[in-house]
Amino acid sequence: MTTRVGVVTFPGSLDDVDARRAVRLAGAEPVALWHRDKNLHQVDAVVLPGGFSYGDYLRCGAIARFSPVMETIVDQARAGLPVLGICNGFQVLCESHLLPGALTRNDHLHFVCRDQRLRVENADTAWTSDYTAGQEITVPLKNGEGGYVADERTLDELEATGRVVFRYVDVNPNGSRRDIAGITNEAGNVVGLMPHPEHAVETLTGPTTDGLGFFTSVLKKLVTT
Repeated sequence: MTTRVGVVTFPGSLDDVDARRAVRLAGAEPVALWHRDKNLHQVDAVVLPGGFSYGDYLRCGAIARFSPVMETIVDQARAGLPVLGICNGFQVLCESHLLPGALTRNDHLHFVCRDQRLRVENADTAWTSDYTAGQEITVPLKNGEGGYVADERTLDELEATGRVVFRYVDVNPNGSRRDIAGITNEAGNVVGLMPHPEHAVETLTGPTTDGLGFFTSVLKKLVTT
């Protein structure tokens, strides 16, 4: 049976097509999910893509968090459904309280677009098992509100429980606390990160193919469970 990975489209999503392509290249069947449809159409995992959902009004992801599809995703994620939030998707996960903390305006107040080195800190999540802890990868980064923030107690807890999944290497591009680029929930099925692995899946268009491991990881996770 083919593994089905849903990719949600919100008004203002930019990278939903790229995410579906990455899913396909990994060997799974991409399924387009519309934000107003609560039905996940029997997908095995979900990707919340990058973009500017609802024009980033109020706060990034703050309105998308109330889309009908998110009601189902939140319930299913808490029951174990693998969910990956990329950039704006990470913001939506934080606004939905599936992940702690928030994403704020870059500390230098400029939009940043660059190929970014990351260090894999946790290779035991549903989305990172094809990597090894300590491995360094390069994927594109593009954001204006990408600074990850949380109170010190939350940051200490994330560190102590191994829930920091990725850290920025060489340069912190947006002022994220403790160089955090991505985190996971306690169960390891929900992962959010600011950089864009879906833009690093082909040698023709990406700086590397380092991002493909996200999508092959979840495919292997689903096949073995």
